[in-house]
Amino acid sequence: MTANTNYPDNITALYARLSQEDALDGESNSIANQKKILLKYATDNHFSNPTFFIDDGYSGVTYDRPGFQKMLDEIEAGHVGAVITKDLSRLGRNSALTGLYINYTFPQNDVRYIAINDHFD
Repeated sequence: MTANTNYPDNITALYARLSQEDALDGESNSIANQKKILLKYATDNHFSNPTFFIDDGYSGVTYDRPGFQKMLDEIEAGHVGAVITKDLSRLGRNSALTGLYINYTFPQNDVRYIAINDHFD
């Protein structure tokens, strides 16, 4: 699957989320660590226009998160070619809604989704 090439200026959405519970896990899930991993992956794999969308302090159970909603607005406007997260749990912890985004919303908008640590593409 390739990124949407209809819009040459498409962004690559690099999404990071950290909840209060995740913060207890330490540096491995920190926003700074996620950003470093995401930017390196995007750069190494030649994804265009990497743009961060961040939710710090928000639970993954709900999708009513400002960074996620802003990213979704960009997706629905046709400005996003790919979404990359560190792992599936960064996108969300509600498996039904996560599946809806991965299997319906993203494909409907020609958006490629990658969860780096889960080898999901």
